[in-house]
Amino acid sequence: MILVTGGAGFIGSNFILDSLLPKTGLETPISSKESAAQNKKPGIVNLDKLTYAGNPSNLKELEASPNYVFVQGDIADRKLVSALLSEHQVSAIVHFAAESHVDRSIHGPMEFIETNVVGTFQLLEAARAYFETLSSTEQNTFRFLHVSTDEVYGSLEPREPAFLETRQYEPNSPYSASKAASDHLVRAWHHTYGLPVLTTNCSNNYGPFHFPEKLIPLVILNAIAGKPLPIYGDGQQIRDWLYVRDHCAAIRCVLEKGRLGQTYNIGGRNEKTNLEVVQTICTILDELRPKSGGSYTDQITFVKDRPGHDRRYAIDASKIEHELGWSPSETFETGIRKTVQWYLENTAWIDGVQSGSYRAWIDKQYAK
Repeated sequence: MILVTGGAGFIGSNFILDSLLPKTGLETPISSKESAAQNKKPGIVNLDKLTYAGNPSNLKELEASPNYVFVQGDIADRKLVSALLSEHQVSAIVHFAAESHVDRSIHGPMEFIETNVVGTFQLLEAARAYFETLSSTEQNTFRFLHVSTDEVYGSLEPREPAFLETRQYEPNSPYSASKAASDHLVRAWHHTYGLPVLTTNCSNNYGPFHFPEKLIPLVILNAIAGKPLPIYGDGQQIRDWLYVRDHCAAIRCVLEKGRLGQTYNIGGRNEKTNLEVVQTICTILDELRPKSGGSYTDQITFVKDRPGHDRRYAIDASKIEHELGWSPSETFETGIRKTVQWYLENTAWIDGVQSGSYRAWIDKQYAK
């Protein structure tokens, strides 16, 4: 049994779906026969606070699964976490729960400290107390996997080598600083208390169920709605893009084979400028859903850059590739096409997440 925190969010819900659904994946709901077959799969308890980006409808395909339990709650509620660990005899924790949007952290950093730092501390303490009650055999197989970000490493110069796991931490935003703090806590609980931890630092994810405040889903939805496609500054900020289901496969690989106390960088080897990403999306939309009179690129609008905007991120994923045998299956070209198609085909999900408060946030953030 695995306790997944933040499993109703973007990456967490993809991880749960990929772990419990048939190999055909997100497109295939569970039938009664398939549901019975899931008894051979690991069980998952999903603990999610259901903040604005947590969406239980991401996981509606699992309503009939006997291997899935949803609990609404806070990772900072140590009493609740302790009860779940004991009740379900949890053998691993995969910790996704986090406030993760840089722009939101600039406007309101306190929530990021409370969730990413204090919440992770409370989760670690509950895990430590539970771990001490396990038999030696159970302790040997127990794992606490902490999912983090490449943003803790700071920014790269144009020709500088990609981030290695040994890179010095240089967070530049309240979000990345809070994640760096949580990384250090996880490391300390391993070296001080012997908690069997693993940490992963990933590059920018994209794919199904991505909340539409982030660049790729925002551009897709704004484009088809005829709205401006906002690009910060000159659009030359570079990110390494990782298809979310490749990331989920990497997490399962680290959980199964990773060395205790180690950090593994997970990247897609797809460095693209923000402008390139937006132009690629426009090209795909021009093909899949052409509009009358021109290209979607006509909607590109450059807006004032945000404070402390890191210029370049890039992940060197050679450690996980060489040690554990993982490598991404999707190129950026194949992954972004699948992503655009998913958003075009899932209008009901989109309507459900685009609440009035979300639109107000977008209007505020990208006002000229």
